[in-house]
Amino acid sequence: MELPGIIEGGKHSDDRGNLFFNRNFDASEIKRIYFIENKDIHFVRGWTGHKIEQRWFTASHGSFIIKLVTLEDFEKSKKEPQIFEFELNSKKLDIIHIPKGYATAIQSKETDSKLLVMADYRLGEINDDYRYPLDYFENL
Repeated sequence: MELPGIIEGGKHSDDRGNLFFNRNFDASEIKRIYFIENKDIHFVRGWTGHKIEQRWFTASHGSFIIKLVTLEDFEKSKKEPQIFEFELNSKKLDIIHIPKGYATAIQSKETDSKLLVMADYRLGEINDDYRYPLDYFENL
């Protein structure tokens, strides 16, 4: 199974202002984009998983904690899964690639944070949405 990871971006500043970039991100698979804006910094949106669809997240404003768990390993073994944790912030254009087979839990670290989500399937193109209670993976 492919592991999630950060595609590192960067920032250039000069007398004209700032330029945020990501030279290693290939957007050719993207078919849909949307923003997530949690209601406050205490709310955790999750767990939502996809066995077919892959996604890419980047913070367009503020910062986020993103937790990931692999659905395949959990379903096969029924033992406590490994939870990956990433932090994204809008200070540079880092992108988390979430391969198929993972569920996510998303928490804003700052008020008014916005997360750009990119997906490789259009809405309604496939039936691939798996939802679990927030404590489902952590309290087995």
